[in-house]
Amino acid sequence: MKKMFADGSLLFVAFIWGATFVIVQNAIQFLPPHLFNGIRFLLASLILSLFVLRSKRKYISKELIKAGVFLGFFLFIGYAFQTVGLMYTTSSKAGFITGLSVMIVPFLAVYFLKEQPKLIVFIGASIGTVGLYFLTLAGISKINFGDLLVFICAFGFAFHIVLTGKLTSRHQAIPLTIIQLFTVSFLSFLCSFLFEETITTEKLFNKEVVIALITTSVFATALAFYIQTKFQQFTTAARVALIFAMEPVFAALTAFWVIDERMTGNGLIGCCLILIAMIVTELPRLTVFKWQTKQRHSL
Repeated sequence: MKKMFADGSLLFVAFIWGATFVIVQNAIQFLPPHLFNGIRFLLASLILSLFVLRSKRKYISKELIKAGVFLGFFLFIGYAFQTVGLMYTTSSKAGFITGLSVMIVPFLAVYFLKEQPKLIVFIGASIGTVGLYFLTLAGISKINFGDLLVFICAFGFAFHIVLTGKLTSRHQAIPLTIIQLFTVSFLSFLCSFLFEETITTEKLFNKEVVIALITTSVFATALAFYIQTKFQQFTTAARVALIFAMEPVFAALTAFWVIDERMTGNGLIGCCLILIAMIVTELPRLTVFKWQTKQRHSL
């Protein structure tokens, strides 16, 4: 039951990320991406800090700080390289290449987490990758500089998923989440200072920017990464990567609902394949659950 609840919670995270994609896309038209991420992750870390301050328990340790900074670094790599890569490639190609983390995670999990390789996981990951291709189909034959940057981003997210699975069981979820979010914020502000132009307060306090910052800080960052840090320890890293592959599906559904953006036939095929991939990897668990239920009834 813990695994099923964890999977459901992580699917909710993918829904939040997908649902807020349109909001972030609109906000970045007014605010530079690194600055937006810096503010977003800082606000999220401050929100979660309120819960720690109210507690009398001592959470901070050297091991916790190291783990949080380590996770935050790879999370920053994912966001930073994806953001810069989008300057040189299309959103569709970036979405597909980022989704390749679905295929990368099972291999990393075998090496770093010593998870036993299961054929069904690799089959599911392969189906999910094909689904992502159909969902974001847009002339992937030509590889450019932006695609290579986004490919690095895919490794960043893949390492973050795998290392989260390794470190979450050793530390409290909230302080670990706070440190990694603050790390992303610090590195994002640093990149903004080095590479982005200074903006006016008028752009910073633009209505769409403020709504996007509040929404993403509370739901898509503080809540989402707390849930991932809290519940990923109850499932496998490969399973998490596959669940997160649902993010572009939720993004497409939200775009259809909010701005009436129609999905193509290829997009529908992609959504179906990703859902099939999730069901395929779930079948062994469901079979065991049914068998155990029958055994109990027979007793």
